[in-house]
Amino acid sequence: MSSPPLRPTVIQIRRLRQLWRSAGWPCQDMLEVELLALGWLERQQDAHGRETLRLTAPGIEVLHLGLRRNRAARDRHEDLVGRMAVELQRAGRVVWRGLSLRAGLPREDEPDRLRWVNAMPDVYSVRNTTVEDYLEPAVHEIKVSRADLLSELRRPAKAQAYLALSGQCWYVLRAGIAAVEEIPPAFGVLFAHELGEGWRFELGRPAPRRPMKPDFGTWMALAKAAPEAPPLDEGQDLLGEA
Repeated sequence: MSSPPLRPTVIQIRRLRQLWRSAGWPCQDMLEVELLALGWLERQQDAHGRETLRLTAPGIEVLHLGLRRNRAARDRHEDLVGRMAVELQRAGRVVWRGLSLRAGLPREDEPDRLRWVNAMPDVYSVRNTTVEDYLEPAVHEIKVSRADLLSELRRPAKAQAYLALSGQCWYVLRAGIAAVEEIPPAFGVLFAHELGEGWRFELGRPAPRRPMKPDFGTWMALAKAAPEAPPLDEGQDLLGEA
């Protein structure tokens, strides 16, 4: 029986997960043939002659490998989101993470009417000011894997929603997953270099700035959500424990 390769494909892991969650009814496609040949699936027949599929021990190992890979990517993503939020706060901005916002985009068939798109930017921020004209709302979307980035770039409505919600949009990319030229020109690019327990940011391309004020729906979402707590001053945060 074949042992799992170091990097099974995303499609293979997805099919194994689907079979693990289901009754195991076969699809009888070429992907299924591949998984059977690799020894990650096996065929079974019940007393009535009906054939089902079940994961073998190596197949479960592959599924566990995918789980660990996803968990590591999620942890890395959240770590970079948090680091970006701190950098923006230190630059004098008020920051929200994980907001659910609605953006009105023109319809292709009826430009005078809007279609509403839900967007959840990783980091949304405004300048810490009482003058509405100086708010400069910005979106920072964090990507640590190339597959995740390409999946988003294939859905232009999401990028359009970010642009509609802010006057400045950025992609913050883990260094090495993409080049500046692959990102739409309406977005700025920051590269995040992973250094031990921290991140170092490198400017790839500045984001174009457009005058923009948050609409009423965005203001209501901001009012209902708590902004990120300001970071502690590294030089002062332990004084209370003395």
